[in-house]
Amino acid sequence: MAKGTSYSAANIEVLEGLEPVRKRPGMYIGGTDGPQGLHHLVKEILDNSVDEAMNGHADTITIALHKDGESVTIEDNGRGIPVDIHPKFKKPALEIILTTLHAGGKFSDHNYVTAGGLHGVGASVVNALSEKLEATVYREGFEWRQSFSRGKTDGPIKKGGATRKKGTRIFFRPDTEIFKSIEFSVERLEKIIEEKAFLYKGLKLIFKNEKDGSTKTFFYPEGITSFLKSLLELSNQPPVGGECFSLDRSNGIKIEVAFCWTESTQERVHSYVNGIHTKGGGTHEDGFKSGLSKAVRNYISVHNLLPKGVKLTGEDIREGLLAIISVSVPGAVSQLQFQGQTKDRLNNPELESPVDALVKTFENVLNSKPSVANALVERILLAAKARAAARSASQSVSRKVGVSHRLNLPGKLADCSSTKPEVSEVFIVEGDSAGGSAKQGRDRATQAVLPLRGKILNSVATSQAKLQENKELLDLVSALGCGLGKDIRLEKLRYAKVIILTDADADGMHISALLMAFFYKFLRPLVEGGHLYIGISPLYRIKFGGGSREEVLWVYSDEEKEKLLKERGARGKVHITRFKGLGEMNPDTLWETTLNPKTRRLLQITVDDATEVESMLESLLGKDSSDRYKLIQENAHRLEVDV
Repeated sequence: MAKGTSYSAANIEVLEGLEPVRKRPGMYIGGTDGPQGLHHLVKEILDNSVDEAMNGHADTITIALHKDGESVTIEDNGRGIPVDIHPKFKKPALEIILTTLHAGGKFSDHNYVTAGGLHGVGASVVNALSEKLEATVYREGFEWRQSFSRGKTDGPIKKGGATRKKGTRIFFRPDTEIFKSIEFSVERLEKIIEEKAFLYKGLKLIFKNEKDGSTKTFFYPEGITSFLKSLLELSNQPPVGGECFSLDRSNGIKIEVAFCWTESTQERVHSYVNGIHTKGGGTHEDGFKSGLSKAVRNYISVHNLLPKGVKLTGEDIREGLLAIISVSVPGAVSQLQFQGQTKDRLNNPELESPVDALVKTFENVLNSKPSVANALVERILLAAKARAAARSASQSVSRKVGVSHRLNLPGKLADCSSTKPEVSEVFIVEGDSAGGSAKQGRDRATQAVLPLRGKILNSVATSQAKLQENKELLDLVSALGCGLGKDIRLEKLRYAKVIILTDADADGMHISALLMAFFYKFLRPLVEGGHLYIGISPLYRIKFGGGSREEVLWVYSDEEKEKLLKERGARGKVHITRFKGLGEMNPDTLWETTLNPKTRRLLQITVDDATEVESMLESLLGKDSSDRYKLIQENAHRLEVDV
């Protein structure tokens, strides 16, 4: 504690109203740096409209992205938010809901039998983080309006003209004081909207893109079965045995599951509760996995299909599995328990058993379709045998690259002196030349440097066993110290930040893509844990003026360079240096622009949608080159070729 400072009651801050949201927005929307937090605002308002539909009060929701690309309107034909005066707080209910945390009609089952928004903070959080929000309610035969700015009212609620419409319309423009960038993605919005339409069979969602004047309607009578087929089409993989399965029950807790197996080695389970996507899974997902294992094991045991010496695990059964789980929980049955306001994981223990019980009945489906069942069993047994072989290969790799002490580290690694992973970072650089500059320019206390030679193995088109033959990747695994594949132990990771640092040219980008593919395929928990980064190096050094008035600026793209030159004009002396690679920079320049934590630019690599990532990697790096050929044909006109 600093000397000479006092700590008393006067130092205690009490945040009132919506101040906590503006002070710590990350607690409520998961962050303000990237697009995820921005689009989470849309989800919060959309979820309120979906809750009206879930309870039978609405059947159509319209979402409009306005021409500026920075504001959105969401309208439903539900009951409309109440506008009458609250008996206790003496304010219109609309104003209370939009300006008060933990205020709403979903805390009991009297107003909503089932709902995804249970904390009463969604609409008020959006209001708090919006530069402008306008609420229009069609209720009791009239139109009612009230506007807000950064969580506070601009004036009292106003009663408008008579109308036969019913419902609620919310317009909002996110606050530039909170978000670094405000640019809604049409692709992300359509994905959010489509997902809701898949989950609710009778719900029609209309997306109006005012930027190009287009309108799309999302309506899927088959519900999550349509969702499953859409994901299959996206991944370009047919289901094993040519069959997709669906199970459901509607009494009490409503449960719907749709699933199939593919030839992919990945397991993909998308789970939802009351329309909320639980990315981190939870008890409903655990129940699904448990029930599925019991059903498959029972079928294999009864029909004596397990070969001698083969051990079957849950991972073997779920390899290649693609599944959708949707659970609707009435408020009278249970109060939903999530981890955090972003609702990534469901914690209710009482939901595991009913999902398990439903999915166990899949054994009856297998018994009724023996030819399909045999194809699935063959697929599962093949996965078990492959796992045993891969484990043997992995153990061989681990013996070769295991890190028990510093003597086992690769010789070309310039390690840092710190033994604390939380403050250490490693730069994976392209070639010995760049490695030399990085080693000289780094902070030796906390920064390690590992040079790699040439383009590494394409991990998408290879197997884990082949890693034994690739020295560059073995060195990388050895340096990280946490293992790989199914045997990865993230707690043994030696660096909190793993930073890919390549030249800012096509070859450098290719190497970065290959490394990201390797990390995703064999070290995915490291990526999901937020440990992987891309270091951005400058393309240009631009000097303005000369002598004592000389000004040096670092520019990271051609667009940035053109913008800067246009802003500065042609006045005075300008000297532009284009860097061809990291090895061309002296150590001091590399430190100043790329290595120094105070001045560098880093991009964190995250997994937002596993299905989309796998589809993209397969298209760009998979064995089938047709997608790449099509991509090149469509974008060749944009390429600049240096001849």
